Amino acid sequence: MKNIGININISKDKDRTITRKIADLIVENIKNVKIKIFDDLRNFTQEDAKKIDIMISLGGDGTILSTARRVCKYNIPILGINLGHLGFLASAELSELKECIIKLSKSEYEIEERIMLQCKIKRNEDEKIYYALNEVVISKGTLARILEYSIKVDDKFYTKFMSDGIIVSTPTGSTAYSLSAGGPIISPTLNLISITPICPLSLGVRTMVIDSKNEVNVVLNKVYQPVYLTLDGQDSQQISNIHRVYIKEAPFKCKIIRIKGYDYFKILRKKIISRTIECEGDEQ
Repeated sequence: MKNIGININISKDKDRTITRKIADLIVENIKNVKIKIFDDLRNFTQEDAKKIDIMISLGGDGTILSTARRVCKYNIPILGINLGHLGFLASAELSELKECIIKLSKSEYEIEERIMLQCKIKRNEDEKIYYALNEVVISKGTLARILEYSIKVDDKFYTKFMSDGIIVSTPTGSTAYSLSAGGPIISPTLNLISITPICPLSLGVRTMVIDSKNEVNVVLNKVYQPVYLTLDGQDSQQISNIHRVYIKEAPFKCKIIRIKGYDYFKILRKKIISRTIECEGDEQ
């Protein structure tokens, strides 16, 4: 571990104070280390990837998600330091920074592998492939009319339903949008994919969980309005003229560094299950 990248969410550390603090701690604790700093990975290249052993993601969950989509195909582990609001995916809070770097220098950590999704769409002869760590969402625009979907699993028809959209999620994403839509919490290291409708018209349509080796084929049957494909709640594009979306496990995994002492269930209780910050405020 002699080459460390730091990806900064520049909106969270505009004056680079925290970035400099991290860099100083790394230099103090790891001999002969080389550090390269990226602003939202804007200038990150394949050549950079060859020279980096780990990437520190400095921001919130969104920064970790965008970092994963860029670096995981190069087999680079990610260490998330939370500067954001929730920080559920992060390995450490800012207050734990010094202890985190010291443990990192002593190799007191594990690497947790999590599946990612590969999403393929076709426009005529043009084929595009995208990746996501949390989920792929297909949803309607602002009009009130809902969409009709057919779902196939490995080219075998599963069901047809009408809803505002559909969420195809990894176990990592099971605590994100999928959970808000009524999906289950899934242990993040399992190799599974969940399919959750958003506000379905039928009460009988619920989340289905399948093996990650299966391919999900989402067919848009009747399109009366703009339809959008969104990756990890960040990258979005209109796909109204595309009627099939193919989603399966990506050929690589996201490697997340977990510092010794990390407790997934403690973080789950604190930041997801027992979280009450939305309810706090002035009495009316």
